[in-house]
Amino acid sequence: MTYSRRNFIKKSSLGAIAASTLSINCQNNLSIPREGIYMGDFSDKPMKKIKAAFIGLNRGGSHLRNFATIENTEVVALCDLYENNVKRELERLYQYSPKTSNVKTYWGDENNWKIMLKEVKPDVVFISTNWNNHAPMAIESMKAGSHAFVEVPLAVTLEEMWDIVNTSEKTQKHCMMLENVNYGRAELMYLNMCRQNVIGELLHGEAAYIHELRWQMMQDEKGTGSWRTLHYRELNGNVYPTHGLGPVAQYMNLSRGDDNFKSLVSFSSPALGRKLYAEKNFSKDHKWNKMEFKNGDLNTSIIKTELGRTVLVQWDETSPRPYTRLNLIQGTQGTLAGYPTRVALEGGFKDITKDHHSWIQGDDLEKLYEKYDHPLYKRLNSKTKKSGHGGMDGIMMYRIVECLHKGLPLDQNVYEGCFWSAVTPLSGKSVQEDGMPQIFPDFTRGEWKKTKPLEIVL
Repeated sequence: MTYSRRNFIKKSSLGAIAASTLSINCQNNLSIPREGIYMGDFSDKPMKKIKAAFIGLNRGGSHLRNFATIENTEVVALCDLYENNVKRELERLYQYSPKTSNVKTYWGDENNWKIMLKEVKPDVVFISTNWNNHAPMAIESMKAGSHAFVEVPLAVTLEEMWDIVNTSEKTQKHCMMLENVNYGRAELMYLNMCRQNVIGELLHGEAAYIHELRWQMMQDEKGTGSWRTLHYRELNGNVYPTHGLGPVAQYMNLSRGDDNFKSLVSFSSPALGRKLYAEKNFSKDHKWNKMEFKNGDLNTSIIKTELGRTVLVQWDETSPRPYTRLNLIQGTQGTLAGYPTRVALEGGFKDITKDHHSWIQGDDLEKLYEKYDHPLYKRLNSKTKKSGHGGMDGIMMYRIVECLHKGLPLDQNVYEGCFWSAVTPLSGKSVQEDGMPQIFPDFTRGEWKKTKPLEIVL
């Protein structure tokens, strides 16, 4: 994600919380008439061949590879702030897709992506830049006539999220956040089990992004750490909620007919780890030692839904502990959990467990996978298992292309991307107000009640 650290300095995600978290009436935007059409179940006309442009070529390089190796696709442009990134991915592209030709390339100026949109006019744009550029690039891409596919988070302020929603509805262009975790094997199986009512009525979920990333501070001039570290200098909050929250939200059908996000409370720990890491690893006059780290090392938020369900969402990229996304969903008849993957069912399962007091885990999971593996995973795993992040990246890209080719609704709509990303500004505001509840904007303007739950795709 290489675009661009300078824009970050102008507008920090959590520094904009006070301006973007408005009064409830304005926040919900319900009084403003919709200028376009509701995009919850939107499908565009089938696209025989999909022409794509890519902005940001570090993380974007993985998306480029997965896209270019699918039939009836064409890469028409590559754009990045750095020339070496563009030339590296162009060379790789010729290896992925030897018939590729006439790819336009852009680098250098921060605004070259705008020139690219005008010159190339791609069908779709994949955006993998720093977080503060996600919303502006997605909005301009849609206005230029392209569907936008954006790395997580979709945006960093509520105002930007409303701008994305309004632009998507007005232009009738998809804007999908690229939440790849929803396509992991365990996540897909749990979705399938929830749809089959295996664990009964859903009550509670737990989601997290616990991932020690202090080492990124070594990327102090170029790379992800050069701008991501700056998110620690402002107000407290959960700055990266969607990896854990996305799957749990789809298990519960949040913003899709059954239930929706209602409110959130949030608390953060003291901010200690980054300061200690900087003191240990950098000189006294280094910029990290001159920066005050205000964002707590660990944030814990609790979401309450319209039906009264609860979702715990945690974030910690600093503490020395193993990676986890928790990925827990609790029902009246059982529990599905992650890290490690394990399942407890009230009536037990086959000859493995007799009740809910024992986990089905380890080698015993094979019998569970045999019965409940998601058909999408079974269909695509052999094709995508080397695509990145255990194969979830490839399944996600395959589904995007498949939906566009066939003119189907996408697996993740624009409203879901906004609801999941909204945890960042809302958590920051709640922490600022000592845990006061914050109301979620209804980005759907009440239409979530009419939106179909995500189907179990065969």
